[in-house]
Amino acid sequence: MSDSLSGLLADALISTRPQSAQRQRARDGVVDYFACLLPVQLGLLDDAGLAAVRRVYPARHSADNHALQLGYLSHALDFDDYHASLRGHPSTVVLSTLLALTDSAAPVGHAALLDAYVIGVELAGRLGRAIGTRHYAAGLHSTATLGVIAAAGAACRLLQLNRAQTQIALGLAATQAAGLRAQFGSAGKALHAGFAARQAVNSVQLAGSGFVAQPDTVLEAFFDILGLGAARPDDLLAGWGAPWRIDAPGLEFKRYPTCGGTHSAIEAAFVLRASAGFDLNAVQAIEVSFPPGADTAPSIRAPQTGVQGRFSLEYTVADALLHGAIALERYGEQPVDIDIAELAAKVRRVPDLGAPADELDPDLRFHRVTLHLADGRTLSHCVTRQQTAATPTDVRGKLRANLHALPAERLDALCTDLQLADDAALQRLVALIRCP
Repeated sequence: MSDSLSGLLADALISTRPQSAQRQRARDGVVDYFACLLPVQLGLLDDAGLAAVRRVYPARHSADNHALQLGYLSHALDFDDYHASLRGHPSTVVLSTLLALTDSAAPVGHAALLDAYVIGVELAGRLGRAIGTRHYAAGLHSTATLGVIAAAGAACRLLQLNRAQTQIALGLAATQAAGLRAQFGSAGKALHAGFAARQAVNSVQLAGSGFVAQPDTVLEAFFDILGLGAARPDDLLAGWGAPWRIDAPGLEFKRYPTCGGTHSAIEAAFVLRASAGFDLNAVQAIEVSFPPGADTAPSIRAPQTGVQGRFSLEYTVADALLHGAIALERYGEQPVDIDIAELAAKVRRVPDLGAPADELDPDLRFHRVTLHLADGRTLSHCVTRQQTAATPTDVRGKLRANLHALPAERLDALCTDLQLADDAALQRLVALIRCP
């Protein structure tokens, strides 16, 4: 029996037993997933890329294309959950993979799906730590590159692949890992999640069908090559499930449909807007300071569309100051709002060179927003990433807000099914997101 990294990881995936507390947290993740997927799938919000995705990857009778469509749909709004250790979005890849396989395989129980999901989040968070600090900073999109392995591991558990099959599936997933942050601000980012889910499905289907590939050394090569000299592969398994990564640091559910790297800046702007002495007409300049590199993801300075605006510190801070809220409808395919864009032109990025580089510890990230007023005064407020993450998000309220156009009784029935109290509820949810 091999003691390679893939062999030991396969043992962990097969033997791990999540408990009821982790399953309940997984249910919250399922609610958030549907809150992000259904507005696009049901046509409540426009998405320019969806028609092409459906034409090129028809999903009927195809679990891998179904996974791709679900990954695309659930990440299209960039409103889905985030995991600090992964530095990416685990559920869009993991749940899309699991739900597509649930729809195509022999009946899967709700408890089995929740356990596989918990394990997928565990693996995603651990991959994020093990890959080190240079992977994301170099321009790779962890949701895709690490998500495909996490989703494959979760799927191996769901389908009860044996140790040898699991090792092969993990290696096949690793060899397909790809995704560049250069796609941020376009539908290509959402397609990353779809590609990763599709490749995860392909990997487990091939392994389960007897495909023979390298069972060992692939994960080691993955860390060696894509870790760019900073990988810590021992972190992948040390203390597995203690604590569970779905518990700590846990899934972060977004309150705003914008890049997570803008959220603390948005909240600092909210505080300033509510402060005594605030007069938007008197604002002459706006500075946003942060640790060096903390603006890597929200890198678009002059967005042309709402989708690009999701990844603009300037645009999101201006929106927060102007409206006191970040509304989903302002971050779609349409051109940017002229009033927001005019205020955004006053925003200047000022990296704080006295703070440690963001890539060394993103948990230390902060955003300080400073308003320079016409009378010479300044108003300033700082919010840390930890403060933002510590504020709970009402995922069921988010679901209702995102789906407010649905009839009330249909929404009530959906909320009941999302409690995942039994296998029948899972099957109704699977039927709801079955792709045409």
